[in-house]
Amino acid sequence: SDPPSPHSPSNQSSRKLSVGEMYLSDTGGQYLDGTTDITRTVHWGVPTPLQKEAYTRVLMGNIDLSRLVFPPNTAGGAVESFARRALWDVGLNYGHGTGHGIGNFLSVHEWPVGFQSNNVPLTAGMFTSIEPGYYRDGEFGIRIEDVALVVEAQTESQWGARGGNTSAAPHSAWLQIRYLNTYYETIRARVGPELQRQQLEEAYHWLQRSTEP
Repeated sequence: SDPPSPHSPSNQSSRKLSVGEMYLSDTGGQYLDGTTDITRTVHWGVPTPLQKEAYTRVLMGNIDLSRLVFPPNTAGGAVESFARRALWDVGLNYGHGTGHGIGNFLSVHEWPVGFQSNNVPLTAGMFTSIEPGYYRDGEFGIRIEDVALVVEAQTESQWGARGGNTSAAPHSAWLQIRYLNTYYETIRARVGPELQRQQLEEAYHWLQRSTEP
């Protein structure tokens, strides 16, 4: 018989989950109206002070870049550091890219949009991931990834574009309260009625718990 897929669980490769660890779940799907790429990090027990601090600052970086207003023809590489600033403030960093283009029912990683030095300028209508993180070898990993849409921004000088979070998956309930409360309200309004329409009551109640103010 064929060997198991590397992603298939087995007695040799699997281990039991515990409440004393952080878990990073990188997920996504292909749909007729678009592609998703979303990463969440959760802890089912009591995180350490470092884990809380790192998670907070990763989330701050995600939010800072998502809400950034910038001039037309700005390249992603010019604004990438906004996702790292909160981590840099305390001497932390991550060793991977901050985001990549997202195809519309196409590639999950789609060139040439993104935040590397050789990516094209960000233009209204582009989709990109925003995914800062922090990792401690052999201990834990944190990444918070959303899909953002570049849109025109209304500014006093009448120029600018900005990102806008299009993802709808709850963050663990630490931190940045005002932004998260508004985001949670959006998730409830978008996702809640659909779960009820499909009579997915368990999922609906999980959503309500996960988006408490």
